[in-house]
Amino acid sequence: MTREPLLDSRTGASRLRLAPLGRVSGAEAIAVCGVGTGLALAGGPLAFTHARITGVDAPGEAVLSIADVLRWATQAAREGDDGPAALVARVSKPRPDFAGFALSGAGARPRIMGVCNVTPDSFSDGGDHAAPEQAIAFAQLLSDAGADIVDVGGESTRPGAAPVTANVEIERVLPVVEGLVAKGVQVSIDTRRAAVMRAAIDAGVSLINDVSGLTDDADALAVVAASNLPVVLMHMQGQPGNMQDDPSYADVVSDVYDALAARIDVCMGAGIAPDRIAIDPGFGFGKTVAHNLELLTCLAQFHGLGCPIVVGLSRKSFIGALTGEDDPRDRVAGSVAAALKALDQGAQIARVHDVTQTRQAFDVWRAAL
Repeated sequence: MTREPLLDSRTGASRLRLAPLGRVSGAEAIAVCGVGTGLALAGGPLAFTHARITGVDAPGEAVLSIADVLRWATQAAREGDDGPAALVARVSKPRPDFAGFALSGAGARPRIMGVCNVTPDSFSDGGDHAAPEQAIAFAQLLSDAGADIVDVGGESTRPGAAPVTANVEIERVLPVVEGLVAKGVQVSIDTRRAAVMRAAIDAGVSLINDVSGLTDDADALAVVAASNLPVVLMHMQGQPGNMQDDPSYADVVSDVYDALAARIDVCMGAGIAPDRIAIDPGFGFGKTVAHNLELLTCLAQFHGLGCPIVVGLSRKSFIGALTGEDDPRDRVAGSVAAALKALDQGAQIARVHDVTQTRQAFDVWRAAL
C-alpha cells in the first residue's frame, strides 16, 4: 500500500492541514453525512460540518463549509493537484483495524491501553510491580478491568530519567511479556531499543510503542518493518533526561504535526504500510503546560495524517499543574477528563493507568453519543 508523502520534499513542511470544526455526534452526525453537509471524522462516530485549511495553496477563507471544502478539492483535482482530495480523504475515511481492534464501523469503540511499568523509577508507579510475578498479576487485573491491550515497559521515560541498557530492559520485560502472552493477554512493548523489540516480538507481543518514533535506535525501523506488527510513533522533543529543560516550538501543533508526518513518510519508505501506523503527539514529552493544552485543543487536526490517534495523558504533570495535585495517583479525575476531551476530537486509543475509571467514563461517553 502506497500513498503520497505527507511532507513537501522541498520545504520539509506539510503541504496542507485541515482542522475539522463544528463537530457533531450521534443522530446529528449521521444526518449531516447523509445530506452532504458533513463528513465523518476518521470514519465516525463523530462528524464535522466545517473546516479551516492552512498551508501552501490553501483557500483564502478562514472557515469553509463542507460543501466548499469538497468544491475546492474537486477543482484542485481538475487542475492536476490531488493533494486537497487526499487530505480530505485522510481526515474522513474509516480507519482499518489496528492491532486487531475495530476503530471504525460495527464493533468500534474507544480503546484502552493499560500501563504496566516494570521499573523501579517510573513517575507514577515505579517499583509497584517491578518483580515479574507482581507485574503479571497487575497486568491481568488491567485486562480484566477492560484494557484492550497492556503496554509493558522496562525503562522509565519520565522527565530527567536516566537511560538503561537494552539487556536490563529485556531482563525486566521478557518474563512479563511471556507470562501475559501465555495467559492470552494482548501485549504492547513500550521501548526505544531494537534489541528489546526483537525479544518482545519473538515472545508474542501485538504492538510496538516507541516514544522516540523509531529514531533513537538505528536498527528499530528495520526490526519493525520486518515484523509486520503495528507501531505507535510518538513525538518527543529531546530525550527524557533533558526534554523538559526548555521546550520550545515556533507553533507546537504545526511542528509536532510535521514531525510526525516526517516519521510516517520514513516508515512507509522502509516498507511499513500506513495501516500499521498510529501516531501519538507525545503529551508531556518536551512540552510545557501551554503546549499540552494547545495540542489537546487542536487534536482533531492530526486526523489529517490518516492514522489512528493514541493519547497518553494519564497522570501527567500538566494535569498536576492545572489541578494542584502533586501526587500523580491523585490525578485520576483530571486524567479521565483529559481523555474524554481527546475522544471528543476523535482519538481512538488512550494509554492510561486507571483502567476501571477510564472504561466507565468511555462507556458513558459512547452511550451518550
